[in-house]
Amino acid sequence: MESAAHLRPGTQIAAYRVAEKLREGGMALLYQVAASDGGEAGLLKVPKLEFGSHPACYAGFEVEQMILARVAGPHVPRLLASGESDCGPYLVMEEIAGTSLAEFAAAAPLPAAEVARLGAALASALHDLHRQEVVHHDLKPSHVILRADGRAVLIDFGLAFHGHLPDLAEAESEKPLGTPAYISPEQIAGVRGDPRSDVFSLGVVLYLLATGRLPFGAPTGMGGLRRRLYFDPLPPRRVVADLPEWLQEIILHCLEVRADDRYATAAQLAHDLRHPDQVTLTQRGRRRQRAGPLVVAKRWLAALSAEPPPRKAPTAHLALAPQVLVAIDTGRGSEPLFQALRDATRRIVGGERDWRVSCVSVLEPSALTEQEDGAEIMRGLHMQRLMELHHWAQPLGLARERLRFHVLEGRDVPARLIDYARASHADHIIIGARGSSGRRRLLGSVSSRVASEAPCTVTVVRVSHSTDASTESADP
Repeated sequence: MESAAHLRPGTQIAAYRVAEKLREGGMALLYQVAASDGGEAGLLKVPKLEFGSHPACYAGFEVEQMILARVAGPHVPRLLASGESDCGPYLVMEEIAGTSLAEFAAAAPLPAAEVARLGAALASALHDLHRQEVVHHDLKPSHVILRADGRAVLIDFGLAFHGHLPDLAEAESEKPLGTPAYISPEQIAGVRGDPRSDVFSLGVVLYLLATGRLPFGAPTGMGGLRRRLYFDPLPPRRVVADLPEWLQEIILHCLEVRADDRYATAAQLAHDLRHPDQVTLTQRGRRRQRAGPLVVAKRWLAALSAEPPPRKAPTAHLALAPQVLVAIDTGRGSEPLFQALRDATRRIVGGERDWRVSCVSVLEPSALTEQEDGAEIMRGLHMQRLMELHHWAQPLGLARERLRFHVLEGRDVPARLIDYARASHADHIIIGARGSSGRRRLLGSVSSRVASEAPCTVTVVRVSHSTDASTESADP
């Protein structure tokens, strides 16, 4: 039997023929393979099962095999085949064409706009993974590939957690799992399965891209790791003086010691990275020093007495922090409908701390904006519409950091709203409609199309002739 560590070119594994060895990691080996029937080529991954290999090598391989069989979409490689051969267990997956994020990290520090672009792509990929009940738990630049179209792909799921599978990786190790430079405080404390752990690791990646340094170094012992439970990093603006305050705000928000103080979801992080002008600045963005000794002492005492929280599925965390999109036609709506939309928003959002509300309106081009000075007119209308959205939201009484305002432009209003909902990972859309009899006229052309094509739950709000508001929900 040929060892998986020495597969020669031409070796046959199921329907695939080994071409060449690409790399050898601490727990597995990767080969490029071709399909014997002329089909899609791929990457063959086999665990290191030599004498003296750690049991976690096989457990991590099993974890990756199970997770790749259960996830889908553009942010993960497709599983092409898996099974057992004479050389042991194997899996064959899609070979992703693109650039490793490690190549970008090697060129750090990067401009703020580039850090935000890369970070937003990675945050979107993470949120898509979390929606599929998976927390990566080993996020770092070498585990991310950027496709040519800018989308991020996550690889290497050997340490991942799935909300509906046994945690084999945890069972095989008594030490914190993950790469020491990137893992979260709760991972150090032995807590797994919280999506906000990936948000922390992404914060480490953002810090590295923005400054060229790792915020906590690369500790090797438990003493160095446990410092992360009470010490925060040097603010990145102390490393790169001209780093924008909004970027430091985002990075340090990710790197909060307590998971409850971080971004509640990667979707919220992706939104802020794509819209830095809407980031609410706090003392985090202006900070020039680490937290003082009193704060550190309080964190140290809290870490000593902390009890592990009850474990729950990743999507249970996401359900506590949904993204709500309120579509408001300030140009044609009436005050009764505006009030009905506010009432519906209050009922849905309630007093939940981590809910985010995006107030969105679509500005349609007109004959006026197509004149010679149309661009300037459009800018004026855009600003006016933005002010109207702020005016609409003021009676809600929501904290500024929970609100976002966006004016979109385009002739196809439903398409622009639906595209925005997809890009912002909206969980719920609230939209107004004209009041009349009959379902078709009740919903109206815009709201009916949004309700039928949106990727999330939609609540349609109307005002009856007596100005009493009613709602109808649609979950496409």
